[in-house]
Amino acid sequence: MQEYHVPVLLSESLKGLNIRKGGIYVDLTFGAGGHSRAILELLGDRGKLYGFDQDEDAWKNALDDPRFILVKANFRHIHRFMRFYGEEQVDGVLMDLGVSSHQINWAERGFSYRFEANLDMRMNIRQPVCAVHILNDYPEYRLQQVFSRYGEIRNAKMLAKSIAEQRTHQKLITTGQLNSILKSLAIGPEVKYYSKVYQAIRMEVNDEEGALKEAMEGSIKVLRNGGRLVVISYHSIEDRLVKNFIRSGNAEGQLEKDFFGHGHKPLTAVNKKPILSGEEELKNNPRSRSAKLRIAEKN
Repeated sequence: MQEYHVPVLLSESLKGLNIRKGGIYVDLTFGAGGHSRAILELLGDRGKLYGFDQDEDAWKNALDDPRFILVKANFRHIHRFMRFYGEEQVDGVLMDLGVSSHQINWAERGFSYRFEANLDMRMNIRQPVCAVHILNDYPEYRLQQVFSRYGEIRNAKMLAKSIAEQRTHQKLITTGQLNSILKSLAIGPEVKYYSKVYQAIRMEVNDEEGALKEAMEGSIKVLRNGGRLVVISYHSIEDRLVKNFIRSGNAEGQLEKDFFGHGHKPLTAVNKKPILSGEEELKNNPRSRSAKLRIAEKN
């Protein structure tokens, strides 16, 4: 088994799921299986746990437990696969939206500015679109939209223009080539600027916003009344989507009303404010610094 990362907010996540023996639960971001192993420890013999992961490297960590089933797919397909397995209602769904340390630290995957490598950033290496395609084939205006929306880059227009100019002379293939462009444009601390740019490209490559929306919509469909949705996010873009969804049942945050003006909220927030890591966890696991945990119950 490969260790990807220590699960963030583990005890808080388990408490949020309100696990009962004999229940049916879904870990939509299986990774190294840290959350899944902890859930199984609290399940009785009749309980079931489904883990989702589209990354082939994560499949090597599949748990040898008769109560566990690994679904080798993007978590946006939760509704379809739960129906396939005959699970019309589940008791809890967990999402940890952080990129695994394994993915970031493996240079060949091209997720990090810290390593010289080909720009890739695909969580599913079988999908055709990678970072090289985004940077070289997207028109300038669309690059600007990506950097502005997913990285909240203040000089997104200038960055998109610089990339468009550079690729007319030489195709952008490596992290080193991209970093040389970023170095002259960085606003504030270089590390923070680089991180935001790489985050934006990664989110576009993997359609992370679209996948998250579909995963939350699918979760509502499969959760029983009283079932729990537990989501850990790591940046404001995702947290805003999760917060809006819990508030209204959609990522836009607008409560839908029927003909008579009556609104129905499919979820009720269990915690009004996000749960953050405590001092001990922050000390032992620096990556937990940006984590926000939100818990909701289906009405």
